[in-house]
Amino acid sequence: MKRNNPAWLDNAVFYEIYPQSFNDTNGDGIGDINGITEKLDYIRELGCNAIWINPCFLSPFGDAGYDVQDYCTVAPRYGTNEDLVNLFNEAHKRDMHVILDLVPGHTSVEHEWFKKSAEPTRNEYSDRYIWTDSIWESTELHCLRGITQRDGSVALNFFSMQPALNYGYYKPSKSWHQAMDAEGPMATREAMKDVMRFWLGQGCDGFRVDMAGSLVKNDEDGKGTIALWQDFRKFLDREFPEAAIVSEWGEPDKSLLGGFHMDFLLHFGPSHYNDLFRCDEPYFSRRGKGSAKEFIAAYKENYDKTDGKGLICIPSGNHDMDRLARRLDYEEMKVAFAFLLSVPGAPFIYYGDEIGMRYVENLISVEGGYGRTGSRSPMQWNKTTNAGFSSAAKEKLYIKQDDSPDRPDAESQMKDENSLRSEIKRLIEVRMANPALQSNGRIEFLSDGYPLVYKRSCDEQEILVVINPANKPCEVCCDGKEIIYSAGADAALDSKKITINGAGAAFILL
Repeated sequence: MKRNNPAWLDNAVFYEIYPQSFNDTNGDGIGDINGITEKLDYIRELGCNAIWINPCFLSPFGDAGYDVQDYCTVAPRYGTNEDLVNLFNEAHKRDMHVILDLVPGHTSVEHEWFKKSAEPTRNEYSDRYIWTDSIWESTELHCLRGITQRDGSVALNFFSMQPALNYGYYKPSKSWHQAMDAEGPMATREAMKDVMRFWLGQGCDGFRVDMAGSLVKNDEDGKGTIALWQDFRKFLDREFPEAAIVSEWGEPDKSLLGGFHMDFLLHFGPSHYNDLFRCDEPYFSRRGKGSAKEFIAAYKENYDKTDGKGLICIPSGNHDMDRLARRLDYEEMKVAFAFLLSVPGAPFIYYGDEIGMRYVENLISVEGGYGRTGSRSPMQWNKTTNAGFSSAAKEKLYIKQDDSPDRPDAESQMKDENSLRSEIKRLIEVRMANPALQSNGRIEFLSDGYPLVYKRSCDEQEILVVINPANKPCEVCCDGKEIIYSAGADAALDSKKITINGAGAAFILL
């Protein structure tokens, strides 16, 4: 499989920012674009050289911005288009890259495309969404009906305010099913290229694509959606060859074939990702009662399908998952990050995970967050009012903060060489200094129990990684030259083996 990645992606370490909860510079209780720009040096000092920003476009915010009203306008609560362009420029000055969250599968009902599509007389937008022929007929998906004068039901991807854009059906079987190459689906495709063209032309470095595998309907094997993205890939190669696209798909064999550079192995689907961090007995708990076997089996299966490229991203978390700290303590998280920062593909660190921010329990849903709301609380920068997030009154904050007296904060952890953040910074430094540990290095699993053992390699280097979450020492046979990183109590290396104490990890140069 030929893969022409943008060179900057080879050693990228991403920091995911949920903009409304990151840093508020105008005192309205909601984070903003200028707040991100203000913290670029913080992100760079941690070691991250790339940023993924969750949707920041005009929206009624029924789903935290994933219900887009205008793809080409920054939401006023975040600032202006000029603020976002300034962010791109300031990031580039620091040798950093910025990707935006592209939501190509659906819009808000407030989008002008939908308003025109919902008109009873035909126009150029009539086929921009998936409509049945009659209000009495449902789509195969969730559907919305009775809110417009148009006779028909419109398909939804999930929430009721998010009508699905029309990219066609791989196997049309009803009168209102349009083929992928019909005029309406082709117009949708070109409109989304225009959106990508607009932001890439402003200095954006690429996109994380929401629900990338779901665009073409009646596409059980993904062949239609793969073909769709191959067309997008040709467009990008022709006009923006350095642009990166990372997919929320969860099937790397399909997404990479479609032209994506990387794919997330996520919490949904059969990846067993949650077995590691988010279950009753996580693998990374020092109790040592969890299992990574099914996750490793799924990872190896997906890795093999990528033709050995290994471009699979395993995030620390994201805006849709519980915080790591809901199940793991600081020392356990250090070992978990030793794993996350030593596997192939670009690592993604969710804002606040680097300091062990907690899941805030028992919150009322904010902007469609529901159970996810507790993972979207404002960043904790220091020990001042509102943890330095905002000068607004406490009750005006976007989401209630963790109000525990011992809540972690970035400033304190930057001063503490034994903190979680300091450990993550060291891990990123080791990754950057050793090409075998970077995105394109090969991986070979040698053990999937306690400890987890794998070898990372490239043409010029081999490194053995031993991850020992359980609270008991272990020995692993190896002919190592030097320990280049260890977490927990000091590891010991002799000519025959490496010894690691409980709740620790080590990287050994072979």
